[in-house]
Amino acid sequence: MKERPILFNADMVRAVLDGRKTQTRRIIQSPAKNMQARGHEVISHRAAGDKWYGDYVYSMRDRSGVWQDFTNDQFLAKCPFGVVDDRLWVRETWMPDAPRDGSWGDVEFYGCKGSPLSMIPERYRKPEHCIHRASWDGSEMVGWTPSIHMPRWASRITLEITGVRVERLRDLSEEDAKSEGVIPPAGGVLPGWEHRINFRDLWMSIYGADNWEANPWVWVVEFKRVEVE
Repeated sequence: MKERPILFNADMVRAVLDGRKTQTRRIIQSPAKNMQARGHEVISHRAAGDKWYGDYVYSMRDRSGVWQDFTNDQFLAKCPFGVVDDRLWVRETWMPDAPRDGSWGDVEFYGCKGSPLSMIPERYRKPEHCIHRASWDGSEMVGWTPSIHMPRWASRITLEITGVRVERLRDLSEEDAKSEGVIPPAGGVLPGWEHRINFRDLWMSIYGADNWEANPWVWVVEFKRVEVE
């Protein structure tokens, strides 16, 4: 079993905590350098006419620009987020909240934006000594640390991967969209599309309308939350 970090914004963190989010979709990036601008150099061959020929075969450019074929299992094993039974620890916006009682260099730490986290004593390097913005309901504060800079010890959410697959972005079902943690709008939506409409809007707010229209290949990672001692 391996552990890897994964980033979620505040809305998605709340959805995980509420038990509404059990899937995430992430764009498949080609391993070839400088390919992002050209999109996702991944193709899947499964059918010829109306006949099915065995397992998926995915083709992806390698770093030298040569196309390489992978079976479904081989390709899934390349998922950068892991495989079934691996774990993900969630990175989110946060700040340290160790006791400010003068027992350590708290004045210096909190007074200097560039102070290293190593100044915090080991006994305070735990999630319970952190404030997580997604759950903060007090007055607005300054000094939040971006999620990308969250260390493992500050993470309060651990997820166990229960499934990994590959599909086109817009192939998701209504149930899939619901499992992404989105909340349907109030009324006025085509029945059976309540969650998909909001998932589409969320995706476009992050990646843009052009990306939605491009219908890229995505990793679909399913997970459950687990407690870690």
